[in-house]
Amino acid sequence: MRNVNPLGSYLPGSGPLHRLRPGAKLLGLFVFAIVVVWVPGALSAAVALGIAALLGVLAGLRGRDFWRVARRFLLIAVPLFVFTTISDVLSLTQGSGGIGAASIDVWLQGASRGFAVVGDLFALILAASALTASTALEDMLDTITWLLRPLRRVGIPTEQVSLAFSLVITAIPNILGIARESHDAAKARGLERSTRALVVPLVIRTVAHAQLTGEALAARGLGEDEG
Repeated sequence: MRNVNPLGSYLPGSGPLHRLRPGAKLLGLFVFAIVVVWVPGALSAAVALGIAALLGVLAGLRGRDFWRVARRFLLIAVPLFVFTTISDVLSLTQGSGGIGAASIDVWLQGASRGFAVVGDLFALILAASALTASTALEDMLDTITWLLRPLRRVGIPTEQVSLAFSLVITAIPNILGIARESHDAAKARGLERSTRALVVPLVIRTVAHAQLTGEALAARGLGEDEG
């Protein structure tokens, strides 16, 4: 049974990732993100995708869940892949006739660069999805707050900082879901090529989601003046 709330989705279970302490999973995600960013290339992106997919399976994600995450990501992945590929081809052909003079090898190199960028980003989204699917939001917030506890001595509001961490982790899949639903609604009306039909609902629903998140935060007593 899914426990869905405005701050993310959690899949109750008893798998290896569910039994792992939230602090260890957060540290693992942090290290994974550093390695993914630090090691560029299509091969490393493919390896990162494999590891992230395995983490998703261990967290209880199944075929429908993977497809839902991938479908949401396509709205960003396709233009990002095209932009990165063309930018790389333009860079490689600069001073030699431009993009029209690009050979097949140059296009393949550009596509490899595009796959590396998109693959790295999708691997991070999958890994973050595995984390949120295997960790209850309350446990995540409590763990981050505990890790940041020493910073209270220098006046840093640790609860707000921990909340910012969790919002970053959960915001991407939520916004991707809103974007996909907006696209589906526009497509159903035959307006899939209309920027206005895609962007306006996306902005309105994103703001509404932010308001729901604010209400959830207010219910936890966060964001209120203590004085």
